Amino acid sequence: MVYRPLRYEQMMKAAEGFDVRARRMFNGMGVYTGEKMFAFLMGEDIGLKLCPDDLEQALQLPGAELFRTDPAAEPMKEYVRMPKHVLDNHETFMVWVQKSAAYAQTKSVH
Repeated sequence: MVYRPLRYEQMMKAAEGFDVRARRMFNGMGVYTGEKMFAFLMGEDIGLKLCPDDLEQALQLPGAELFRTDPAAEPMKEYVRMPKHVLDNHETFMVWVQKSAAYAQTKSVH
């Protein structure tokens, strides 16, 4: 059986303009635009990679926090676990996904 996080379809639809693909990773799924990962899905959670200004803004949202793949794991420094009220609002979620994918596309591969 193929692993699909609960919000997989929502994520793929929101990011469809960015030539996205997903790949299983750790206990979740990484979402890529080209070769650059910009989102991580795990269960009902979505973590988005954001530029420093957007990261700061996102962390001000009620319920947002740095994304962790496991409660005991170190947080993923550029990724924000988007709060449920953002995930449940299609227009707001689309804005954040587009910011995330666009940021990932500007990052150089190391």
